[in-house]
Amino acid sequence: MGNVLIKGQNGALAAARVVVAFQARAATDLSALLVTAAGKVRSDADFVFFNQPTAPGVELRGAALTVALADVPPEIDQLRAVLTLADTNATFGAGAAPVVTVADDSGNVLYEYRIEGLGSESVLIALELYRRGAEWKVRAVGQGYAGGFADLVTDHGVSVDDAPEPAALEIRTVPGEAELSLVKRERLDLRKRAVAEVLHSRGSLGERARVVLVIDKTGSIAKQYNTKVVHRVVDRILPIATQLDDDGTLEAYLYALKFVKLPDITVADGEQWSQTYLHLTGTHAGIEYDPLGLRNDELPIMRALIDTLRPGTAPTLVLFFTDGGFKQKPQITELMREASRLPAFWQFVGLGKANYGVLRNLDEMDGRVVDNAGFFTADDIDRMDDAELYQRLLGEFADWLHAARSAGIVATR
Repeated sequence: MGNVLIKGQNGALAAARVVVAFQARAATDLSALLVTAAGKVRSDADFVFFNQPTAPGVELRGAALTVALADVPPEIDQLRAVLTLADTNATFGAGAAPVVTVADDSGNVLYEYRIEGLGSESVLIALELYRRGAEWKVRAVGQGYAGGFADLVTDHGVSVDDAPEPAALEIRTVPGEAELSLVKRERLDLRKRAVAEVLHSRGSLGERARVVLVIDKTGSIAKQYNTKVVHRVVDRILPIATQLDDDGTLEAYLYALKFVKLPDITVADGEQWSQTYLHLTGTHAGIEYDPLGLRNDELPIMRALIDTLRPGTAPTLVLFFTDGGFKQKPQITELMREASRLPAFWQFVGLGKANYGVLRNLDEMDGRVVDNAGFFTADDIDRMDDAELYQRLLGEFADWLHAARSAGIVATR
C-alpha cells in the first residue's frame, strides 16, 4: 500500500504516468475535469467521461484514469477526479467510504485516500492532480456537491446540455426466477443488483461470459460440506451467472484426484442441485463419487478447462473454490502461462485456513501475456457480505477483460 492521505493533504508525484482508480460499494462512475488556473475547462473537450473517454494526456478506461502528465496541455493547471453514484437516489454516506488510489504505470500504489465523513452527497471531487511549478502533485479533496452532478460540471464551465446522465443499471432477468418464492426472489434481486453494481463500476456491465464453477471435493474440506458452506457458495455464485452468462446458467465441476462435470445449475433448481450433487462419497444421481478420490490434483481439471478455450472467442470466468494444496508449482505455473493466451480469467478462492501453495504467488508469476488469475482467502466466507464478495470475485476479472481485449485474446464486443 502507498502513502495514506487524509483530507486536504498533498504529496509529490515523481512518476511520468499515473493511474487514478477507486473502490466503492455502490455502482459509481469516474470522470475528470481538466481546468485552468481559473478553475474552468477551456471547452467541453476538457471533460472526460464514459461517452468522451479521452483528452490530451488523459484516458478513461472502465474504472481507471490513466494520465500521462507530460502530455497534459500547459494551460491545464489541475485535473479533478470526480465520483458520481449511478443511482441518483443513493448517497455516499449510506455505505462504506469510497477509496481512491494513485498508482504508477507498473501498478505500484503511490497514494491511497479513504474518503470518510460523507453524508448526502451523490457526487464529489475525490482528488486532484495539480501543477506546482514544473512538478505535479496530488491533493486529497473529498468535496461533495449537494446540488448534484449538473451543478458540479456547470460550475467548472461545462455546457450542461452535454453533461451525461448517470448510467442506469441493466439488471438481467433469466428463466426460472418466477418459480422462486417471494423471499428467494427478493434475495436474488439484491444479489443481482450487487453484481451489476460491481460490473458497472469496473466498466464491464453488459458483458457476456461463460461462467464456470469448480469446487474442491477432497477430504480436508469435509467441514465446509457438512456445515453447508459450499451449498451457500453455490447460492451466491448463481447471481453472477444471471448477469454474465448468455442463458444465465452456471457450468459446474467437482474435483479431487479426478474430476466430474455436473449438470449446469439454474436459478430455479439451485437449492435442489446442491442437495443432489454436493457430496464427498457415495453415488448420487447416477454419479459415483468414490473413484474421484479424496486428495487433490488440480492439473486434470485445469487441463480439461484449458482445452475448451480458443483464442479470440468470448470470455470465460472460472471461479475455483479450494481448501488448499496446489503443490505442483512448476506444472501449474506452466498451465497458467499457456492459459494467459486464451480467453479465460481464473479467480481462485481459498475456503478455510490452509496452505495454498502457488496460489499465493500468482502476482509474481512471469511469462504470461496478460495477468489472467487472482486469489483471495475467505476463511469464513459467510461473514463476507455480498458487496465485498462480488467485488473480490469480479474486480480483477473486469480488469483482465479490458487487457485481454486489447491484446486480441478476447473477441471484441
